Amino acid sequence: MRTEAAASALSERARELFAAEQARRIDRTPRSHALYQRAVRSMPLGVASSFQVGTPYPIYLERGEGSRVWDVDGHEYVDFHNGFGSMIVGHAHPRVVEAIERAARRGTHFAVTVEDTVTFAELLCQRFGLDQVRFTNSGTESTMDAVRLARAATGRAGLCKIDGSYHGHHDSAMFSGLGAPLSSDGHGVPMSAGVPAVLRDLTWVVPFNDAAAVDRLFAERAEEIACLLIEPVMQNIGIVLPRPGYLEALRRACDRHGVVLIYDEVKCGATIAAGGATERFGVQPDLVCLAKAIAGGLPAGAFGGRADLMDVITNGDSQQGTYNGNPLVAAAGVVVMRDILTPDAYDRLARLGTRLASGCQRVIDDHGLPGHTVDLGAKGCVSWRPDPLGDYRDFLDTDDELFSASWAWLVNHGIFMTPGNEEQWMISVQHDEGDIDRYVEAFAAFGAAITR
Repeated sequence: MRTEAAASALSERARELFAAEQARRIDRTPRSHALYQRAVRSMPLGVASSFQVGTPYPIYLERGEGSRVWDVDGHEYVDFHNGFGSMIVGHAHPRVVEAIERAARRGTHFAVTVEDTVTFAELLCQRFGLDQVRFTNSGTESTMDAVRLARAATGRAGLCKIDGSYHGHHDSAMFSGLGAPLSSDGHGVPMSAGVPAVLRDLTWVVPFNDAAAVDRLFAERAEEIACLLIEPVMQNIGIVLPRPGYLEALRRACDRHGVVLIYDEVKCGATIAAGGATERFGVQPDLVCLAKAIAGGLPAGAFGGRADLMDVITNGDSQQGTYNGNPLVAAAGVVVMRDILTPDAYDRLARLGTRLASGCQRVIDDHGLPGHTVDLGAKGCVSWRPDPLGDYRDFLDTDDELFSASWAWLVNHGIFMTPGNEEQWMISVQHDEGDIDRYVEAFAAFGAAITR
């Protein structure tokens, strides 16, 4: 067991290494710095989304091809960031580019359903065991529309969510997410300024992997709760797997109390298995929310499920969007779902993922580092905590200093990774064994440097 003195020494070394690597990164990226200084004049924080913020400034990219990206300073990286897990097809995949070009020549937008949109819907229904789907443009819209549909179907207003989970930036979901304190009364704590206080009374929060907490809440409040919104694999705090029997227990509780079970598969859908969490764990929800990896990097989202629930859209629930089912998005989605993400592709992604996770775990073990790896198909991560995570409160024990040092080291050694301790790596169908080995080699060099 690591002593307190050893832990203190490791933390000090992590701070030293981060400072050195950060200084090196700043020296290497003068054009990113200049673009940041320009960007802050027209965009808050100099970025298009607050998730893209970097310290002291973000790395701005110029292009991507296959498994690689290049920044505005001309540096090449093997990309394991992959658009926060959207780019499972890799960059500029020839089939995706061809589909987009072909669709664009026919017209980029009509606000009228085209045949590719129908085909895309059919493919999603088949993969995820859904009766019907509707399209959106993002994961936020998908969870927002699913929650409203559940409220319309049940006549109830309450929302139950998981402590520490992020489900997009619509007001109903912006409670007790990453960084928010734990509520003492079972209601959520707002994650952002501007969220109406009245919505707090409509939100209940329970820990992940605690079916008994859901049973207790539903026994007292089920008549007020429309839905349970959950990532079946929690992926905004690294990766937390559901314990055996957990999802089955949630399914039973929702059935007993008439609560709509909604899977937020914006991150795990199409990445951890062809049919997402339903296929991998065998528990079918009432509604599934999708986005990110389903359409080759275009702004696609969808939600769908049981026919009787989706029929509420026909009878009173207004689900709209000018760009929903856009022809460019649909054309890309059809190619991704039908032609690229095949069973063979998932087998290969699983092999690459295991190669990466096991390689990083060897480094952790060889150097006695306080961390562990998670291997989940195209997704995986290093969590800087010795034991696997069970819920959000476990995540608070992870070592931010070790993460920061490792991130800065990897970026300077040609590995492009997500900038937050809560994120994961993503492997694309265009990665190969050499890309995986390059990551492991860089991580091994970090292990040696941090423990020297």
